Amino acid sequence: MASIDLPLEGRLVSYALKGRPVPFRKRDAAAFPRVAFAAAHVVADPLADNDPWLNPAIDWERTLAFRHRVWDLGLGVAEAMDTAQRGMGLGWPEARELIRRALAEARGRPGVLIACGAGTDHLAPGPEVTIDDILEAYESQIETIEAEGGRIILMASRALAAAAGSPDDYVRVYDRILSQVKQPVIIHWLGEMFDPALEGYWGNSDHMAAMKTCLKVIEAHADKVDGIKISLLSKEKEIVMRRQLPNGVRMYTGDDFNYAELIAGDEQGHSDALLGIFDAIAPVASAALEALGHGRNGEFFDLLEPTVPLSRHIFKAPTRFYKTGVVFLAYLNGLQDHFAMIGGQQSARSLTHLSELFRLADKAGALADPELALSRMKRVLAVHGID
Repeated sequence: MASIDLPLEGRLVSYALKGRPVPFRKRDAAAFPRVAFAAAHVVADPLADNDPWLNPAIDWERTLAFRHRVWDLGLGVAEAMDTAQRGMGLGWPEARELIRRALAEARGRPGVLIACGAGTDHLAPGPEVTIDDILEAYESQIETIEAEGGRIILMASRALAAAAGSPDDYVRVYDRILSQVKQPVIIHWLGEMFDPALEGYWGNSDHMAAMKTCLKVIEAHADKVDGIKISLLSKEKEIVMRRQLPNGVRMYTGDDFNYAELIAGDEQGHSDALLGIFDAIAPVASAALEALGHGRNGEFFDLLEPTVPLSRHIFKAPTRFYKTGVVFLAYLNGLQDHFAMIGGQQSARSLTHLSELFRLADKAGALADPELALSRMKRVLAVHGID
């Protein structure tokens, strides 16, 4: 069995690969008992002559090829979300182009799922920003996506978090937007662990109190809400909210710590999925969902549970740096030829962190080609002076 010396607790320790990769197999979303979206990352162009911290450069061919891979596995694509570094390196001009290109690719594949993030990230938060400015910003992005035939994921707004004086301001904004959208949307409540600028969203720093405002909005517009994705990394809060949703409104888990049990559900319901980790473990997630659809619950957990420690590591605090782990795994798996990221965020995690990610990905069966992954891990070690 192949082995590699990896950093652990300040020294190099030999690790022997032991995992059995879950094979890539094409599937149809109709085979799944849950709606499942992967929030997809973008592939940076390492040959572009740009300032990586300031001007994103995207490898469009590899980025779109990755979306086709997700669709081939039966998963939907959640486009231009925070996994794509939206508002964290990827600006609205680039997101708009990403959405346009991805929707064009989707039109050539009948039956695939895609939904696109609409927010206010082209509007910089500031004391001069009004609620009317925020409404106009949301409407502008929604109009752009709907003009391309896209379905909306209504993203949380940093500008709204900064400008709102009370929960009533959130109600006003969401009432207005939801009354206008052409198709039912997915609301995304992104927690402050993912984006500190969203602290106190829905007008309250207490998540349970904030939940009441969010539910009020959903209940008033249940016909315009397909579902809500909450990313609070708390299965208890997700379950509490899930049980209060109006009939027909889905809970899309955004809990990258507890997704296996939330998707499996309980006697009172289950969660669908819109997850950043599904980008990194797409073949495993696809196989697990197929097993669940055929009533093989034990196999579902046997496949998905080993990925949970990997996901918890990738999404550990500071959680906003999870994109580094997602892209690193894409590099290890040969889905891109480099470990470069928009904004230079390949530097956001330590070599020790990446080494533990390698071990956990192997144990989870998430290294598609262990020999290739081993070779690429050695390259990353060499860059850090470890031969």
